[in-house]
Amino acid sequence: MTISSRFSVAIHMLTLVALSPPEVISSDFLARSVNTNPALIRKIMAMLKKAELIQVKPGVAGAILTKPLNTISLLEIYQAVAVVEPNELFGIHDQPNPACPVGRNIQATIEPIFITAQSAMERVLEQVMLADVVQNIEQSID
Repeated sequence: MTISSRFSVAIHMLTLVALSPPEVISSDFLARSVNTNPALIRKIMAMLKKAELIQVKPGVAGAILTKPLNTISLLEIYQAVAVVEPNELFGIHDQPNPACPVGRNIQATIEPIFITAQSAMERVLEQVMLADVVQNIEQSID
């Protein structure tokens, strides 16, 4: 229904992949950095692999990015791990009471607002590249 932490975890993981030697990238390594369990990392890695953002081999360390950092937008990452349908970032409750004047009209009233808000968010994410995140992290490390 809403953006889950999978999105931020995916950005974290891809940034770590970009900054680390491939041979150290394993679900255990990523899980320690994210501070979560390796099973969640493997699930997100599968989503990123399906979206063709990373290349991994099950049971072997060595994840790598499949595209240059400056061509991977945060929107692409979001779309890879989001479980919402298009224009469904904000869920609208299914069955408001049609006998109530608010219930009868609420969906049609707020749906266009939600669609506009989601579109705005997606335009922002489309402009930010993984390279921007990596560069910011590198500057923070120095």
